[in-house]
Amino acid sequence: MLNDVERYRIPVPHADLEISLIDWGGDGPLALLHHANGFCAGTWGVVAQGLRRHFRVIAMDARGHGDSDKPKGNQHYRWENFGLDAAAVADVLVARHGPVTLGLGHSFGGTALILAAVQRPDLFEHLVLLDPIVMPTVVNESPEIRAERTDSLVEAARRRRHVFESREEAYDGWKGRAIFTHWDPRALELYVTEGLADRSDGSVELKCPGEVEAAIFAAGAGADVMGKLGGLEAPTLIVWASGGNFSRVHFEELAARMQRGEVITAEVGHLIPMEQPEWVVRQVLRFNARSGSPAGSSRSNPLEENVPS
Repeated sequence: MLNDVERYRIPVPHADLEISLIDWGGDGPLALLHHANGFCAGTWGVVAQGLRRHFRVIAMDARGHGDSDKPKGNQHYRWENFGLDAAAVADVLVARHGPVTLGLGHSFGGTALILAAVQRPDLFEHLVLLDPIVMPTVVNESPEIRAERTDSLVEAARRRRHVFESREEAYDGWKGRAIFTHWDPRALELYVTEGLADRSDGSVELKCPGEVEAAIFAAGAGADVMGKLGGLEAPTLIVWASGGNFSRVHFEELAARMQRGEVITAEVGHLIPMEQPEWVVRQVLRFNARSGSPAGSSRSNPLEENVPS
């Protein structure tokens, strides 16, 4: 499906690994896209096509995902490492293409962009976070219940089927599952095409190993992202999924802790860009046109006009 893209890898200086990128091109300012845990850069395809008229669109595979390197050991999958990776990727791309006018992250990918933008505020002009995973600092449940929920996510990732006889078998098996019921058909096709790797025996396997996905879930409980939000300088749009795992009140608290944060609602499940890709594009363009470039930026905003409804 992705025949008109450029694929390449870049090393990150803080770790002995390379991150894979997909570049959709485009003549506008830079947009850097980061996927959710367990997915890959290619699953942004429908959104990327909608944005490329306005941005130079580049998506990254997180470490352990897609075509990026997959280091062994849970210590490599602490959440702060993903923030460092995203900042390192942005640093390289900014040198080539100018500031990241748009950082667009879904779920855990949104969390990684928060950490990157706090670390390197000079790199990011705007952020759009689709149902980001930021754990509350205070919750009305016992540590045992929280641990049980985390353990269930970890075990589900480890038990996930990883090998299929073919992409056709994977597609036929996935399309009837509840998690994929509301997906845009193009998004599911992209996941089948981009999220599976060919094996030497002719079968295919998920590009994100279950142990990697599980390690990220396990590390989330100890990551204090909430406490870092006050250092987020870029205007930030948080998209709350009404069918997701957090309340709107929680996301409003996140926005209040940011220097320039706001919240809108998506009447969908957690997998927003797969369920409503065109809606995501519209909200991104509206937000960028409305918020403009941050104070002190010399770059004018190219999205003042022609924003679709």
